[in-house]
Amino acid sequence: MIIARVVGDVVATQKHPSHEGRKILLVQPLQLDGSERGDPVLALDAVDAGVGDRVLVVQEGVSAMTSVGRPQSPIDMAVVGVIDSISLDQE
Repeated sequence: MIIARVVGDVVATQKHPSHEGRKILLVQPLQLDGSERGDPVLALDAVDAGVGDRVLVVQEGVSAMTSVGRPQSPIDMAVVGVIDSISLDQE
């Protein structure tokens, strides 16, 4: 799983039938300190996240497919949680 911030929505008039009725989000992976990590990626939304939300993203096909209830569909990444807060113990 990775932490990311939703930076946009993707509108696709033509998509695989298994994606019908699901939002596709553009998410920016983040480091634990909140700085950007790499390039933005696309993920299917399973939790009704919105632009600006910090989210948990699964990046394995099987986990992504099952989390959005679409087994055997072409999904690599899915948003599976909205993060309320992050707390790090610093000893």
